[in-house]
Amino acid sequence: MKIGILGAGQLARMIALAGYPLGLDFIFLDPSIDACANKLGEHLYGDYSDPALLAELAERADVVTYEFENVPADVAKFLAEHTKVYPPAKALEVAQDRWVEKNFFLGLGIPTPQFALVDSFEDLVQAMATIGWPALLKTRTQGYDGKGQSLLKSEADLKPAWELIQGFPAIVEAFVPFTREVSIIAARSVSGSVVFYPLSENLHKGGILRIAENRANDPMQTQAEDYISRLLNALDYVGVMALELFEVEGQLIANEFAPRVHNSGHWTIEGAETSQFENHLRAILDLPLGSTAAVGKAAMVNFIGGIPAIEDVMVIDNTHLHLYGKSSRKGRKVAHATVRTESAEQFEQSLRQLAKLAEQIDDS
Repeated sequence: MKIGILGAGQLARMIALAGYPLGLDFIFLDPSIDACANKLGEHLYGDYSDPALLAELAERADVVTYEFENVPADVAKFLAEHTKVYPPAKALEVAQDRWVEKNFFLGLGIPTPQFALVDSFEDLVQAMATIGWPALLKTRTQGYDGKGQSLLKSEADLKPAWELIQGFPAIVEAFVPFTREVSIIAARSVSGSVVFYPLSENLHKGGILRIAENRANDPMQTQAEDYISRLLNALDYVGVMALELFEVEGQLIANEFAPRVHNSGHWTIEGAETSQFENHLRAILDLPLGSTAAVGKAAMVNFIGGIPAIEDVMVIDNTHLHLYGKSSRKGRKVAHATVRTESAEQFEQSLRQLAKLAEQIDDS
């Protein structure tokens, strides 16, 4: 069985690593000659919209998936005419545009921060009378890891923020005074079976995820499962999905969803009975989904911009290192490590040590 993947970054790499024990083969389409997953399968080198490469991928892959949501939806639609593609193109269309996504949430009864469409500087000025301060100006498309957004604290921030996005279609969104940020990851199979992972409690800095910690038996679990179930059913979804949420006064408010495996679920490799990556493959192949039960206490720490000395990571008890095979670069996710243990005391100690290492090399 050959799995085609649009994209050959670290998420595709981890999908392939999860698939090898299942006897699966992989073929990647990616425009980067040195994409970090290309050693784990065949690499079709070129643009995602290249007709010849897409035809070859559709012919050679039994099923196609993707590792990030900025793959053109038209590409997924084209491939779906020739082979099976999961998640569906509709999920890409919704996730790629913040305006569409926010309205999709509201249509399903999922609360979001207050927001307004901004097509001009005049729109932005007028919207602030309703949205209030502080707020976030966000491009409608191409936004990830904090890119394409600016914090608005006062009227003086409006012009620089508008100039920064260079006239891109945008939304302005009320800043949410959240207690914490969480995410829920779920997998839905072709047959409609669904499993949910325990909530992840997430820490961001500069719009980039730094730490994701599993939260078994979290009081917000049921509400989060309800919200993501509405999305899965409305999109007739297949594969793994992540929904990012803010907790505000004991209620959850949706931020955004990702139609793919997600950074906040990396802890599932060591910290769950079945990782998000294996369950994604099970889902798109319509195999029985694996248990998502937590195995002890786990947390993932991202390494941004560079990697500490390997021995400094490995000396920390109960820690597992994952190198992506990517060169160091400012703001780039190049590796992560996971702490997992049954001991709460040991968990806290190891997590502190690991987080300190990450801060020392952080180049974001």
